[in-house]
Amino acid sequence: MNHELGLHDFMPGTVGPDGMARAGTPLDDPKGPADEQTIIEALKTVHDPEIPVNLYDLGLIYDIERFDDGSVKIEMTLTAPACPVAGEMPKMVADAVAKAEGVGEVEVTLVWDPPWTKARMSEEARLLLDMF
Repeated sequence: MNHELGLHDFMPGTVGPDGMARAGTPLDDPKGPADEQTIIEALKTVHDPEIPVNLYDLGLIYDIERFDDGSVKIEMTLTAPACPVAGEMPKMVADAVAKAEGVGEVEVTLVWDPPWTKARMSEEARLLLDMF
């Protein structure tokens, strides 16, 4: 897999018909890429408008890939394919992560395999939603 991301690969703040959202700009003088915890904290600021739990604790983030130039690729899903905010969530995630210190370009891909289940939720999310 080629991990080189270029400016031509991104249209900041858009969600394409391919289910991808992009945000951010290349880092001019990166002091070092963001660590995984910084990215997770940014992800925890994004909530599904219908569920009072952040997307990370809901288990909707499947993969986070970080690169030396500060670029980040994220694979995420939704609780259901017919989710009314399906077109908005990847953009919200891309925008939130792009704001984190040490992050340049961000690409978020919406995937449906494997399907999301309640088992992916954190214990904190299950407690909050009373789902055991």
